[in-house]
Amino acid sequence: MSSLTIRKYGDPVLREKCQAVSEVTDSVRQLINDMAETMHEVRGRVGLSAPQVGVSERVVVVDAGSGLIALVNPEIVSTEGKETGPEGCLSIPDVYVDVKRAAKIVVEGLDKNGKHVTLPLDGLAARAMQQEIDHLNGILIIDYLSLAKRQLIKRKLSVISSQSE
Repeated sequence: MSSLTIRKYGDPVLREKCQAVSEVTDSVRQLINDMAETMHEVRGRVGLSAPQVGVSERVVVVDAGSGLIALVNPEIVSTEGKETGPEGCLSIPDVYVDVKRAAKIVVEGLDKNGKHVTLPLDGLAARAMQQEIDHLNGILIIDYLSLAKRQLIKRKLSVISSQSE
């Protein structure tokens, strides 16, 4: 396993809609392992998506304290309730945004062995999974801000963007 480089705000891969994975191969399993290692190296982080490490494929890992969830081609199939809470992102360091998300979700996808799984999630795991799936669709937490609020943090975003070049 090896630690991967986190792509920062401004990197075009973060705005791409990721491609579905046609088959869970050894290279996909290695990507999952490397992503999990990378995520765990950063204290306090609970999720990571493939585009955040420069891979435009539909792969996410989440660990909200109950063990690693790794999904390939994840899709949210149902939601329940709403909650607003603060979110950060490894690709946008030191920026936190209050985001309204579903309180509970049911997500489907393939596990690292290629087996179809359906997982009910709530709390931090549900929030993290929703954010990682957003990443797969090119959506960042700053997209939940009003234009006025985005303008307020524009200087910080410019600094982050210039550091990723």
